[in-house]
Amino acid sequence: MKARSEIVAVSFDAGGTLIEPWPSVGHAFVEVARRHGDAGLDPNKVSRRFRTAWLGRGPDFDYSRRAWAALVTDSLRGLSPLAEDPAYFSGLYEYFAGPEPWRVYPDVLPALKELRRRGYRLAVLSNWDARLRPLLIALGLAPYFDWLGVSAELGVHKPDPRIFARAACSLGVPPAAIVHVGDSFEEDVAGARAAGWRAVWLVRDGSGADGPAGPALASLAGLSAWLRAAAEQSD
Repeated sequence: MKARSEIVAVSFDAGGTLIEPWPSVGHAFVEVARRHGDAGLDPNKVSRRFRTAWLGRGPDFDYSRRAWAALVTDSLRGLSPLAEDPAYFSGLYEYFAGPEPWRVYPDVLPALKELRRRGYRLAVLSNWDARLRPLLIALGLAPYFDWLGVSAELGVHKPDPRIFARAACSLGVPPAAIVHVGDSFEEDVAGARAAGWRAVWLVRDGSGADGPAGPALASLAGLSAWLRAAAEQSD
């Protein structure tokens, strides 16, 4: 049997993989609503509504400002008079552009430092808008990466194989030598594999241990061991 290519580069999704809204999406909505005169929003209700709107956004969601505005309106309709307030949306859009409503998962920096120490080329490949690049800088993550790929800047989104091809070209690494790590099975795992990459499904709540992607990781703390096992298979 022919040995698989040695992995020399690791690509990461951003939201749900490297960073998350903290303490929740709903808390960010509530904080900005308070500044705009609505002190009665329930963050838990907003978080649930946002999750429903997010999961139902459809394949045409293009991460533009207009698309985000529609998503915010859907999330707040019936919960706040600010649902269609342009000033509120602008404030929320800018708030999410900064580091305050975000946190870096605790396992991220140790994992990135270890991968750097071992000589891997590192990238971010995320379905996001132009706010991601300065956000990663503000959160102190950008220096760890050789390349930052943002879908809205590249004009194509995961799981389209073209975005993975752009990333491989920018990294100067053949597809078979890259592994992509992300929390979305469709966008990250299936998308990467369709482009000839390997993939690791990150399921932080531990629910994907026997999912359609095979064994999943519940934390990036397990990534080094996964890579060592993959290296042994390529020998």
